[in-house]
Amino acid sequence: MEEKVNSLEELLKDSPTNWGRWGKDDEVGALNFLDRQEVLRGIKAVRQGKVFTLQVIIGSDKGDPVWPGRTSAIRINVNDKGYYLAGKNKPLYGGLEYADDIIIMFLQGTTQIDALGHTWYGDRIWNGYNAIETIGGLNKASVLPIAQRGIVGHGILIDVAWCKGVESLSAGEEITLNDLLSCAKKEGIEIQKHDILLIRTGWIAQFFKKGPAEFYKNFLEPGLTYRKELVEWFYKMEIPVLGTDTIANERTTHPETGIVLPLHAALMRNLGVIFNEILWLEDLAEDCRKDNQWDFLYVGAPLKINKATGAPINPVVIK
Repeated sequence: MEEKVNSLEELLKDSPTNWGRWGKDDEVGALNFLDRQEVLRGIKAVRQGKVFTLQVIIGSDKGDPVWPGRTSAIRINVNDKGYYLAGKNKPLYGGLEYADDIIIMFLQGTTQIDALGHTWYGDRIWNGYNAIETIGGLNKASVLPIAQRGIVGHGILIDVAWCKGVESLSAGEEITLNDLLSCAKKEGIEIQKHDILLIRTGWIAQFFKKGPAEFYKNFLEPGLTYRKELVEWFYKMEIPVLGTDTIANERTTHPETGIVLPLHAALMRNLGVIFNEILWLEDLAEDCRKDNQWDFLYVGAPLKINKATGAPINPVVIK
């Protein structure tokens, strides 16, 4: 009987790596694939002038879908009409009054981009930097270099839930490489090298339909998971960005080993693939089904936050 694999080192021992591919100082990984030619290829997908934004609402009345253990954003008014009525503030000279507020939130508590140094194993983050560089803030592979560069390219939507004929994938349901390829075929498109890959599962929409209590019950997200052929395909296709309408972009645990979030290691840590998580894809997917245009220009830039492990982003898709 084979011994059970119980570590990422064992599971990923034969996985490909892009470490050093763009030099020893690289901090943006597979974004290097999105050169000027890829930006222009994305622009060619703009044929109708339709615009979609893919961020979930921060501070929704129904709460915010976040990874278990994180809390929803807290927004606080620090000035509004009530302050003037109560005599706690006076209008500016000339009569101008204003409202002001602050927000307290996890930087990954909404639609966001992971920094490449966000997760690691074996004491090494992306490109071989020592994990000590994360102490007190990411001195290497933070979200800032990604934010400064921006993310622009040719994107495609793979609506796996629609292809499977369901409103949403079920908890823990795996998306295989064959699922991706067959769904693309059903949509009438071909996944090409350097495509920004967005995958709809219908999962985040269930948070707002069912409410937090039901959503987090026996929490196990659906999605891709570690398979050798899948990781090798991402490597061969030089996929720069993976985005999904789930909180972590992958099945919460690997079915055979129970290892948590192995694709964060295989794709992000090893290949430098940028993760765009907690996307709102319902409106975009509905439109794609109507007009049968599944490709588009994807434009996004996370907030420029120094040394951050991730940052909110409101991606814009233009068809």
